[in-house]
Amino acid sequence: MGSYSHALPEPTTATGREGLAAVLERPSESVVALDFDGTLAEIVPDPEQARAHPATVPALARLAPLVKSVVVVTGRPAGVAVRYGGFAGVEGLEHLVVLGHYGAERWDAVSGTVHAQPEHPGVAAVRAELPGLLDSMGVWQGTWIEEKGRAVAVHTRRAEDPRAAFEALREPVADLAARHGLIVEPGRLVLEVRPPGVDKGIALAEYVREVSASAVVYAGDDLGDLAAFAAVEKLRSDGVPGLLVCSGSEVPELAERADLPLPGPAAVVAFLADLADRIERRA
Repeated sequence: MGSYSHALPEPTTATGREGLAAVLERPSESVVALDFDGTLAEIVPDPEQARAHPATVPALARLAPLVKSVVVVTGRPAGVAVRYGGFAGVEGLEHLVVLGHYGAERWDAVSGTVHAQPEHPGVAAVRAELPGLLDSMGVWQGTWIEEKGRAVAVHTRRAEDPRAAFEALREPVADLAARHGLIVEPGRLVLEVRPPGVDKGIALAEYVREVSASAVVYAGDDLGDLAAFAAVEKLRSDGVPGLLVCSGSEVPELAERADLPLPGPAAVVAFLADLADRIERRA
């Protein structure tokens, strides 16, 4: 999993330094929002085997009581993220919130239950047609379909040429999605088909407004996190300081917009622990 130096790193941008300073000065008014896969958990060949970095829960359990809220924003079903993260029933995480399916589902540690929007009918249609599409294109070997409940995803990471398979599928999968009123969210060698009108940016902005946060941190690693980055940038323009953290460097579009690039989940989790240290020392 790797390791990381335990010294709170300084953001590379002025706006990022302002965001971090605001969190340190007013932690009880700040939201720390985090993607799951690639940010708190390493990317693995089989998404069902992904688990939070071992230091994630201890770091979050220390940080959560010091800030207004910690929220995980993920494309996974909320309940799956809770299970793979090991977040349920943890002392210190009594008020953790997980926004799953890009905000279409919500799990609150207070109640331990998931609340969800109705499923889009197009998802079932795409789910039924997708195997035939992959077969007809001759790309079934090495690709696989991940069932995500309110979405469905095609992975090419195991294909003989993962990038070529990914690019070959982009347009046909997008056409299939459009026929059923859905959109495609591309990621790292994955194409996720999901309903329109929900994304991590919308989910994050609504949550920040809900809790009246005065500062926000967001950490992500993939193309799906660009919407959350844009939401933080909009919040900044509205006077809410924010810090953008990029986990890893596989997605240049995200890394270029980050205030604080970190090597991966081990570094992100270390940053969260260091942030808790710094807040405690300032108290």
